[in-house]
Amino acid sequence: MFTRMLNAAVFAIAIATLCAGCTTGNPSMAREALPSWKDGPARQAIVQFVQKTTDKSSPQYVPEPERIATFDQDGTTWVEKPEVTQIMYCLERVPALVKQKPELKDVEPFKTVLSGNREAIAKLPMKDLEEILAATLTGMTTDEFQAQVKQWIATAKDPRWHKPYTELTYLPMLEVMNYLRANGYKVYFVTGGGQDFVRVYSEKTYGIAPEQVVGSMGGTQFGYDKDGKPILTKEPRLLLNDDKAGKPEGIHLMIGRRPHAAFGNSTGDKEMLEYTKAGAGARLAMIVLHDDARREYAYGPAQGLPDTKMGAFTQALYDQAQKQGWIVISMKNDWKQIFAFEK
Repeated sequence: MFTRMLNAAVFAIAIATLCAGCTTGNPSMAREALPSWKDGPARQAIVQFVQKTTDKSSPQYVPEPERIATFDQDGTTWVEKPEVTQIMYCLERVPALVKQKPELKDVEPFKTVLSGNREAIAKLPMKDLEEILAATLTGMTTDEFQAQVKQWIATAKDPRWHKPYTELTYLPMLEVMNYLRANGYKVYFVTGGGQDFVRVYSEKTYGIAPEQVVGSMGGTQFGYDKDGKPILTKEPRLLLNDDKAGKPEGIHLMIGRRPHAAFGNSTGDKEMLEYTKAGAGARLAMIVLHDDARREYAYGPAQGLPDTKMGAFTQALYDQAQKQGWIVISMKNDWKQIFAFEK
């Protein structure tokens, strides 16, 4: 684990160092900052956006305090198949939960999860998944929850690549984050995932500090433990569903500035992209299309790709992107490399 963290840290430092020279007047440095991108419309849109918003002589110059960029997480900056990482965590927490509450052993949907039948688990409806999430994400202190997630994320591995989930980040998107930071942008996560969950690993994995994570928020209750120490206990009470319309609402609540750049991959990001593009001046809206079944996954159903239960990029969304000037990122055509571990 220490070796992985060290390698990740070295990579982040290398990219940040590389990006330190990515000034608006040096196109060659911009090329070096985005080495995993093919030289096409998507990459050009990023570079041109940064150039015109950071050049003081440009009529579209953006003062540094207003340089805000927001990224969705699942499907935008890391893999969300065969299931989003947080749901995988919750499913794998069920045995520990049943150990604490044996009465759940023969109760659905916990009984199905304990069976280990992947096909049956995959067919669980959203209502059952929500019940599992509520049971495994609440009822403990925030410190206990952070410790549980930290332990799991350090050891759990994806079933396809057999690598830690934190290594399934998209290298091109990490490069964009660092390129934006090097040019004075503050990068935020705006994700439908649980805010407390993402905050555990966001800084080490993406360089995004916990206070720059805007996610779905659950309630907490202040109290004291048996020794009189102040604690916060996680409650099954939703404060913000940071998905669809909840994303611009969360941006307003937590950031207080409209983004100048936003990145997503599904219908859940539509309102965030609309909100971003509605602002005055230069705005960049980009949306990732998963169209590379060989290197990652292919799903839409836009452009005739297979349909999907989660992370859908519909044809209507694709058409809206074309009409409103959002840049569609094709994994297959725009990215030379998807993961850092690729040879």
